[in-house]
Amino acid sequence: MDVQQLRCFVAVAEELHFGRAAQRLNMLPTTLGRQIRMLEEDLGGRLLVRSTRHVALTSAGMALRQDARRILQGIAEAERKVRQLSKAKAETLRIGAIDSAAAGLLPSMIAEFRELRPDIETRLVECTSVQQLRFLLSGRLDLGFVRPPVRERSLKFEFLFYETLVAAVPEDDPLAAREEIELHDLVGAPLIVPPRQVRPHSFRAIMRAFRTAGEEPRIVLEAAEKQTIVSLVGAGIGIALVPVWVAKLQVPGVVYRPLKLDDPMECPETALGVAWSEDLKSTPCMTFLKVVRDRLARPAAGAPASSAGWAVSRSEKRAALTPG
Repeated sequence: MDVQQLRCFVAVAEELHFGRAAQRLNMLPTTLGRQIRMLEEDLGGRLLVRSTRHVALTSAGMALRQDARRILQGIAEAERKVRQLSKAKAETLRIGAIDSAAAGLLPSMIAEFRELRPDIETRLVECTSVQQLRFLLSGRLDLGFVRPPVRERSLKFEFLFYETLVAAVPEDDPLAAREEIELHDLVGAPLIVPPRQVRPHSFRAIMRAFRTAGEEPRIVLEAAEKQTIVSLVGAGIGIALVPVWVAKLQVPGVVYRPLKLDDPMECPETALGVAWSEDLKSTPCMTFLKVVRDRLARPAAGAPASSAGWAVSRSEKRAALTPG
């Protein structure tokens, strides 16, 4: 029995669904199932009763669920304490971010923070939301820019904004001549999307946008990395819906066009927020949060907020600017 097996078991025990548990852990369902089988073999008993439509805990599984949670919480707490005690004297602010935040939001904010606190070293770690939450719990990160939801009680979460989707189109495609593209214009068009298992939020955001418009996408290819997706568009293979920050990737043969949505709030998978440990009250962390709030409160000079890649309602903006 190892820690990874316990994490897999707890995810399945809480979700009672292998698909949702696999998405939560950012792994394939087959890999998750193998971890559960190995755990059952190590312990010499069945922990789950599963069929094609149903997952339930055995009595042994229910007993292990409570113990496994305590074990994982204890490990996370031990890691956090050791890392805090092992920190060098020079202060370091460790920031985690999904690719969207790392490329489109944080560079200018980190630069502003360094001007305010040149004595603080900043480190940026690009990884998934699931990984960031784990690193925040163990003390390996101070702040994490993640997709919600954040269910961990010991973490605080503050909603920031919804990202704007744009269409990446081959420059010789007739749609490239449009100033704005509607989803109805993409009916039957070849679409390049991220894999559901690797980029679940991005995939669901695209699918939700099409469903809201009452349309079905014609998917011709999958690619995980934004640079790869845009390069495939430049090769004329298809069209892609990507976050607005991707327009910074100037690839030959690709043009970006605004995507007209009836209501951008109907894509909750594009929501972005910041999370941190509830007991973390370090000055660098609080200073960086203030930089984030101040920056989002003032759009770039001469440009509306939406052009910077976010769309926030008044009530949500107030919530985003209130300390969590």
